[in-house]
Amino acid sequence: MATEKLDIMQTIKDGIQFGLKNFLPLLLTVVLYIITIWIPYLNVGTTIGLYKLIIGIGRGETINPTAIFNKENFANIGGFFLLMGLVCVGCIVAAFFFIIPLYVISIAWGFAIYFLIDKKVSPLKALQLSYDSTFGNKWRIFFVEFISSFAISIVGSILTAIPKVGFFLAIIAMIVGAAILVAIEGVMYDFFSKRADAILGGKPAVGISADEAIDEVKTEA
Repeated sequence: MATEKLDIMQTIKDGIQFGLKNFLPLLLTVVLYIITIWIPYLNVGTTIGLYKLIIGIGRGETINPTAIFNKENFANIGGFFLLMGLVCVGCIVAAFFFIIPLYVISIAWGFAIYFLIDKKVSPLKALQLSYDSTFGNKWRIFFVEFISSFAISIVGSILTAIPKVGFFLAIIAMIVGAAILVAIEGVMYDFFSKRADAILGGKPAVGISADEAIDEVKTEA
């Protein structure tokens, strides 16, 4: 059975829908985050809370801005820092081989933090899970990010050209666009979360069985 691929346009469409639906909660969350980002230790918990928020958006859940302050966000701070350190080291090494390897590794490991938080796996397992679950879809991830970012930039540029109010309209468009980009990230994670479940031996991803997901990973290796 052919491996299911990330649907580029459907992902963007769902991201727009979820982003607009959660625009006000997202805006309030960002305001609360900015206010508290300067507070040591607390800012780590709120950062993890933001990642959880993105996971929830991708699943169509209602967003609660104050959830970034939940105590459980502090449960795996050590793993969070270790994972961030491993990602930084990997990106630095990839940078020595110029921009393309750096971008590829950034995509391959892009969902590791979500897996660490959502699947409660170790930092190394989160990196491997991110790499394996995105197998065969890295170019699709690139195009989702490129198309959505480019479209938002174009809208902002067009609005800027409007006399007198264009600048303010462009700022509003950028804020809304940021909410949409966050939601798109959540939608993509939801897709790869199902593939990760298959790899971990949990619930099979749509269109691919657990055995097929594992065979695919072995084939790439």
